[in-house]
Amino acid sequence: MNKRFSVASWLDRLCICLLAVSLSRLASAQTNTDPYLWLEQVESERALQWVRAENAKTLGVLEQDPRYAGLHADALALAEDKDRIPMPEMVAGQIFNFWQDADHVRGILRKTSRQSYDSATPAWTTVLDLDELAKSEKTNWVWQGWNLEEPSEKRAMIMLSDGGGDASTLREFDVVSGSFVKNGFQLPRAKQGVDWEDEDTLLVSRANNPGELTSSGYPYLVRRLKRGQRVEDAPVVFRGDAKDVGDGAAVLHDGTGHSAVLAGRSLTTFESEQYLWTGGQFAKLDLPRKCQIEGLVHGRILVNLKEDWKVNGAEFHQGSLVDLDLAATAQDPGHLHPSLIYAPGPRESLAAAAPTKDALLVTAFDNVRGRAFVFSPEGDGWKRGKLDLPDNSTISVASTDIHSSDAYLGVTGFLQPSSLWSVDTGSQALREVKTLPPKFDASRDVVEQFQAISSDGTPIPYFIVHPKAMALDGNNPTLLNAYGGFQISETPSYQPSTGKLWLERGGVYVLANIRGGGEFGPAWHEAGLKTHRQIIYDDFAAVARDLIARKITTPRRLGIMGGSNGGLLMGVEMTQHPELWHAVVIAVPLLDMERFEQIAAGPSWVGEYGSMSHPAERAFLSSISPYANLRRGVAYPQAFIWTTTKDDRVGPQHARKFAARLAEYGVPYYYYEVIEGGHSAGANLKERARTTALGMIYLTRKLMD
Repeated sequence: MNKRFSVASWLDRLCICLLAVSLSRLASAQTNTDPYLWLEQVESERALQWVRAENAKTLGVLEQDPRYAGLHADALALAEDKDRIPMPEMVAGQIFNFWQDADHVRGILRKTSRQSYDSATPAWTTVLDLDELAKSEKTNWVWQGWNLEEPSEKRAMIMLSDGGGDASTLREFDVVSGSFVKNGFQLPRAKQGVDWEDEDTLLVSRANNPGELTSSGYPYLVRRLKRGQRVEDAPVVFRGDAKDVGDGAAVLHDGTGHSAVLAGRSLTTFESEQYLWTGGQFAKLDLPRKCQIEGLVHGRILVNLKEDWKVNGAEFHQGSLVDLDLAATAQDPGHLHPSLIYAPGPRESLAAAAPTKDALLVTAFDNVRGRAFVFSPEGDGWKRGKLDLPDNSTISVASTDIHSSDAYLGVTGFLQPSSLWSVDTGSQALREVKTLPPKFDASRDVVEQFQAISSDGTPIPYFIVHPKAMALDGNNPTLLNAYGGFQISETPSYQPSTGKLWLERGGVYVLANIRGGGEFGPAWHEAGLKTHRQIIYDDFAAVARDLIARKITTPRRLGIMGGSNGGLLMGVEMTQHPELWHAVVIAVPLLDMERFEQIAAGPSWVGEYGSMSHPAERAFLSSISPYANLRRGVAYPQAFIWTTTKDDRVGPQHARKFAARLAEYGVPYYYYEVIEGGHSAGANLKERARTTALGMIYLTRKLMD
């Protein structure tokens, strides 16, 4: 098993980017003037009546289209398809996998042997059936992952969410017997984090009393909970601050018997202080605030640098991977002596670093094309070996084992069915063990990479997947997608639903690598932070204009799609450039940027977007906020806006109010809200398939008719 500790590892598992901010300082011009504040009351009957009415209107049109049934059938078949790669998790010499299909809508946790897993027909044993558990407990349980006790890997804390939100209930699970532990550790529902200090001790980040949450809604106290002890009685061993985003702890192990207990304070979305347990207390590590601890190998702490670091006369550039000797660091946490493992080139970026027993598996991107390396300790340094894997693809770490040299890598591309490769990090031997059967006909398509020139002259790369015989007449239905935030890289991947429901029917798909992402390292992300964010939106518009200039498409045939921060991107593009698009899919979005800090986990993202409490940032947020910048009389494209009621991360409030404002201005739109599902398309496979089909019938009607 490989654990990653970044600021607080439990926040990583929830995939939330966070920042501390005092809500008492916030000012909102909308507080007394926004007529749709009542829609922010997520579960109020008035708001839910509005949701049901909007859903009925949308479904009454989209689901009545005669083509919808076929799209939905294809989407459901793909979602419930059993013929796909079961992604591995190596635990105690066995392979575990969480699996969903038509017979297991909520999913099952199952296991098999390594030898069986690598065969064509693994023999699985179910250890936890979430459908049965939900039925017996009359609760809509959604799997949120698990946290294993290391190094024995005999116990785990399983995280379950009622309805799919980020808040979870935690229960102790016996990995060997495949059952919940009688009278074992149980933590009631909360946004919380946990890790094992030993088999009878948990480090728990959660609020037990009023006042123990940050303004972002996350705990800042870490308690040491002993077996049989009430969590209310567990002593505090690490204390952050109420102004932090959220604080937590994690325990790292390597395959040679070393361990490190770490705690982290999330100071801003991207800045942290990190601490090591040494001498009976947590001592602050003299690390740069922008960094990420990736694991432990041979008693060396692995650190991913997000900013330049000058230390002891040496300089390490952002995007580099360095190590720290654990013993020396424990002796003197305030004076660190890093050494370099990996430094990216000008068009490279580090993607992931995962330890095995004797080595480090590293994935990276070179001009948004995947690469993989094995780094082995050699004296005081590291020896590097490159793995020979398919080019023009995305390579990701699927699983590693700190007790052996075994690892798995995933390889995927737009038209290349995903495959899984076994890696021996000792010998660096590679073997393809599983390949996904084709899920759509890709024989008529081709992938190309172009670049557009943004408003400041910067080249913006983008991938385009299109028919080989595509005519350059501007009449090709084209779907443009991007994310543009939080240093998240958008890279080639095999998407069966996009392939079957869009490409196979003659559509063109475009993925833009705009700034705000991490495709070219931290600097690519930082170029669009806070008041510099307009460049992200300019990048996206530049790609659209390049597609039009190449006569691939025209505004009549051009649609855009994005979710979460990508949903904000879609809202901005709709309001800033309504003339460029004929279809806009806005999914689980942020849209009211004048009030985002007061909605759900909004305070968490001030480091990305800025704050209304700072005049310059306030002015910028008002200037780009899609909700604030809708205008009467403008010919906006008819958008499809969807969200979920149970989203406790971004919240459905943004989407609701944006739709209500469109209705007020007489602008046609479609709105759909999934009642369950958290920050996703639904709580189970059937719900997600329906949301996918609704989006595709909308795009078909707007771009292909």
